[in-house]
Amino acid sequence: MTELLVYSERVDTARELLAGGRELAAKLGLGVSALALGPGAAAAAADLAAAGADTVYVSEEAVFDGWPADAVAAGLAQVAGQAGAGVVLVGSTRRGKETAPRLAQKLGAGCVTDVSSLVVEDGELVAGRYAFGGATVAREKLTTPVKVFAVMPKTFSTEGATPGAGAVVTQTFTVESKVKVLDRRAKEGDVVNLDAAPAIVCAGRGFGAREDLALADDLAAALGAVVGCTKSLADFEWLGEDRIIGLSGAKTAPDLYVGVGISGQIQHTVGITGAKLIAAVNKDKEAPIFAMADYGLVGDLYELVPALVERLKNA
Repeated sequence: MTELLVYSERVDTARELLAGGRELAAKLGLGVSALALGPGAAAAAADLAAAGADTVYVSEEAVFDGWPADAVAAGLAQVAGQAGAGVVLVGSTRRGKETAPRLAQKLGAGCVTDVSSLVVEDGELVAGRYAFGGATVAREKLTTPVKVFAVMPKTFSTEGATPGAGAVVTQTFTVESKVKVLDRRAKEGDVVNLDAAPAIVCAGRGFGAREDLALADDLAAALGAVVGCTKSLADFEWLGEDRIIGLSGAKTAPDLYVGVGISGQIQHTVGITGAKLIAAVNKDKEAPIFAMADYGLVGDLYELVPALVERLKNA
């Protein structure tokens, strides 16, 4: 049987792809397999099976430490050929965006990256992805025998996932990486995973100075949220790139999103369309963010945010 093969270096993203991929595979008459590479791969097998994998290929070979794109692409190509994969879903993370086109080249496959929706229509997969700076959604089909899709995290949900058989195959690879690691250093600053955050407070250009972001921190602490930002604040180096939400950063799906001092330009809002509840604080009542907000407060954030924090603390 032709297979649908799933891979992501992030187990949570791989589980999402398996849950969604299993539904697609059922409509296309495909089997479902997954590949886990690098440290912790064997331990991830049970999670991948629970999310829908009938077969999990596993390798903890040293060549995959750090998930170098050239080695991962070569390993994926080997498994895809062995499993007879007709469709490969790769998590469109930073590493995945580099890996997917390399894999497609090795397989002679078509490739679509940053996929935000994937459905079956008339027996064919149709991928949606943002185009023209996020102003529209392009719908694309691949006509090659093997198809590679790099799918954004949170595109599918693991809720209600159907478990697979979970047969584990310890894979031996004949791949090497031309990447030579000279040194590893911890990234400066804190690291956040906005993709998995249940609540987000996002700061925008309405903040007048870097030190004023303490207000966003206070609100996030009161809500049990993490702080994100628009690209401009990362460009100012007020916050790290890991905190960018939008076309240039994370595509999020939190239970709660609170935008503070954010106008709501499309380049940012494409990253919050999956939010269950959207609240906004802006002094401009005509700000585009209010068109998609469930709740809005019009006023000066320097007055409203402290009042919100105080009310939350006393709730």
